[in-house]
Amino acid sequence: MFDAKFHTALYTDLYRIRTAEEAIQAHYNEDEMKTPMHMSMGGEAIAAGVCAALDEGDDVFGTYRSHAIYIARVKETEKFFAEMYGKKTGTARGKAGSMHLASPEHGLIMTSAVVGTTIPVAVGAAFAHAKKKDGNIAAVFFGDGATDEGVFWESVNLACSMQLPVLFICEDNELAIHTPASHRHGYERVTEVVAQFSCEAESETTTDVERIYEITKDMKRRMKETGRPGFLHLPYYRYLEHVGVNKDFNQGYRSKAEFEEWYTKDPVTLQRKRLIKSGVIESEITALESEINTEVEESVARAKQAPFAEAEETYKDVYHE
Repeated sequence: MFDAKFHTALYTDLYRIRTAEEAIQAHYNEDEMKTPMHMSMGGEAIAAGVCAALDEGDDVFGTYRSHAIYIARVKETEKFFAEMYGKKTGTARGKAGSMHLASPEHGLIMTSAVVGTTIPVAVGAAFAHAKKKDGNIAAVFFGDGATDEGVFWESVNLACSMQLPVLFICEDNELAIHTPASHRHGYERVTEVVAQFSCEAESETTTDVERIYEITKDMKRRMKETGRPGFLHLPYYRYLEHVGVNKDFNQGYRSKAEFEEWYTKDPVTLQRKRLIKSGVIESEITALESEINTEVEESVARAKQAPFAEAEETYKDVYHE
């Protein structure tokens, strides 16, 4: 049975993420956002689908490519844009920027600019959930470049040896900055290697947010039934350069034709078409899009006008006894 409310909610997440990043593209060259941008375009379905399948008590950890994860989990753009502009009304009162977004009250514990660093922290959170026996899990997003780090394999090994409730989510764009996996890995498929550990492992190439939701729900079910950690390998294509707001087809390491092929399966477009095909009136979708457009425009405007934090803020929340 088609649940219009649920399916529209998934589209809302996708469209809000895409619209927010398009606003970053439109304003970034004004040089008021004093933070590097690692954009999520092309991979929105992973964050939206996975986060929709998580429970309120689950912990979420992410990478510096954090926009989609933040918006999918927290579902707002007001504090998001204030942080992009370094203002005191931001998620970290202007100290985090794009790469260290967090909202612990919504279960987004942290994201980090350093490759692989949130993976062992997520394992620690999973250990806490296991000790408390609260039924919740820790979910950690990372790029395929993180699988080249020793800490990834150490974390997988520990989580599997202790049978901890952690879900590893590899957002695989086939590149570590500009270097393809074929030049970095001494194996063909990471899922086959991880599956040798005592965990549940699954890989699927899809830009369908609903399919990713289903995969994640099934993985959580398997983890609960077996008591084992989970690993999801989800390939996608990032539309923009590694860091920045532009396309990068002129740099020689990938082609425009590759982008065009993936764009025929654009996650935002796919979900919009599904809603219409399933009977949702297009005027209702347009009204929803207009509402999100306004939300994002107003968030940007207020962020620009918001004050910077006082100098004393620099020394707050950076050390804990």
